[in-house]
Amino acid sequence: MAVRAEVRRDASEGTEANRESHGLHRGCRGDPAARASVLIEPLPTKGEVLRACRGVEHAAHPLLRAANELACLHERRLADGCRTADIDSRRAKLVREINHWAHGHLPPAHGSASVHTETLGAVLDRLARYTATAYAALASATDYDLGDAWEALAELAIGYEDLVHELAAGRRRLPGGP
Repeated sequence: MAVRAEVRRDASEGTEANRESHGLHRGCRGDPAARASVLIEPLPTKGEVLRACRGVEHAAHPLLRAANELACLHERRLADGCRTADIDSRRAKLVREINHWAHGHLPPAHGSASVHTETLGAVLDRLARYTATAYAALASATDYDLGDAWEALAELAIGYEDLVHELAAGRRRLPGGP
């Protein structure tokens, strides 16, 4: 638990250096053909995202660092339900940064690719929220609430995994993307 508290403290600082350390600002700008050739950094697996949301192994990829910070923000939001404006503002900024990263790193989808209903940032934010909720439910919920929280997290994690495979295959594209 001490490791998790340390991660929360680091993520809550929200300094410009912290945001830059995510690496989300770096992208593949310019010629869209350059993006089409290769996925520069593959999207993290569902297991990697879930571990990052728990504060484990999140330094290897900018999206994992962002998912970790989102989970820390959701934990703070659950702990202090009254003071959420700053937390929600930081979450919204992270979601935008994730979306910007995705548009700069994912190859364009096929012309017939279906549009996903959410941006990648929104999906990662929900995974982070569901992770924080599921772990909070371990300490304080009824068995019914606990089961619901973990089931929702598992279903969304599978949905994320499906999305990653469909994006890589070019069968699906993200809203607002190439």
